[in-house]
Amino acid sequence: MLDQILCVDDDPITLMLCKKVITKASFSNEIITSQNGEEALNFFNKLKGTNPESELKKHPQLIFLDLNMPVMGGWEFLDIFNTDDYSEFNTIKVIVLSSTIDPEDLEKAKSYSMVIDFLSKPITVSMLEYLKNKI
Repeated sequence: MLDQILCVDDDPITLMLCKKVITKASFSNEIITSQNGEEALNFFNKLKGTNPESELKKHPQLIFLDLNMPVMGGWEFLDIFNTDDYSEFNTIKVIVLSSTIDPEDLEKAKSYSMVIDFLSKPITVSMLEYLKNKI
């Protein structure tokens, strides 16, 4: 079981479903949510520079990331999160969750070393079982 997961999606129903499925599957102890990429980056900005011994320093081991969101979408988030400014979080793995499976998006996702999979919404218990072997 993971300690902490971050779910980034603009749809409150999708976020609620993610929380329920992750909890049901006993996949993570804690689930944090953000409604867009900018909120997610703000979360990581608060963690940057905190005392390594601090409870605040705990960060997600996995991010479930939607691509199409207002304010800042998933691709923009990945472009920024993949820079040296966020290198202290480079062990975090990302699962892209999208309602469309565009072959170009699949290829683009492969260009980010932190992205370990590209899955279709909605998240299911069987997906989480599959992911346990990849993480």
